[in-house]
Amino acid sequence: MIAAILTSAGESSRMGTPKPLLKWPDVNLGRDVKLIEYQISQLSASKVDQIIVVLGHESAKIVNYVSGDRVNYVINNEYKKGKSGSIKTGLNKLDDAADAILLLAIDQPRSASVINKVIGFHRWDQRQITSPTYLGKGGHPIIFSADLKPELLSITEETQGIRDVIIKNEQSVQRIAIDSDEIRLDLNTPNEYNIAYRQEWGKIKL
Repeated sequence: MIAAILTSAGESSRMGTPKPLLKWPDVNLGRDVKLIEYQISQLSASKVDQIIVVLGHESAKIVNYVSGDRVNYVINNEYKKGKSGSIKTGLNKLDDAADAILLLAIDQPRSASVINKVIGFHRWDQRQITSPTYLGKGGHPIIFSADLKPELLSITEETQGIRDVIIKNEQSVQRIAIDSDEIRLDLNTPNEYNIAYRQEWGKIKL
């Protein structure tokens, strides 16, 4: 069983507006949806069995867009302390049957097809960590074996979050090449978002 944690609690300070509420193209609908709706729909369409959405900043506005049969949400009231706390908040809500944990952030829009590629490699190789790359550079989502949950629950911002777990378990990391720059997409600033948004619509209209 694969459980996904979608962190969506940050203040979006560099973006200037809550990232979960940004508009994003949905190829299946042929129209814009909220970014959080898009990511939940793609995770739901993938081979993920459980989806935990971690909310924090502006949660009262965002929670209305969180829905789905396999979707639950949890509030991280200490979201100002960083993403590590949100990951740990999500970990505490995981189903005990989960044998793998997929981590993804709201500012990293990923299609179901890309998510499934990473899941497929993880199931095939069965190493503890599966980390996708594009042209030799790391991306997301990253999948961890549930055996590493105690280590993930110990991450802090001071020790660089999940990077510390990856470094400590370097021999158990499977780095897989994905033939799509989508795994590197990260929306941090208005300029990055505007470029990515236009490119995504361009792909849909081809």
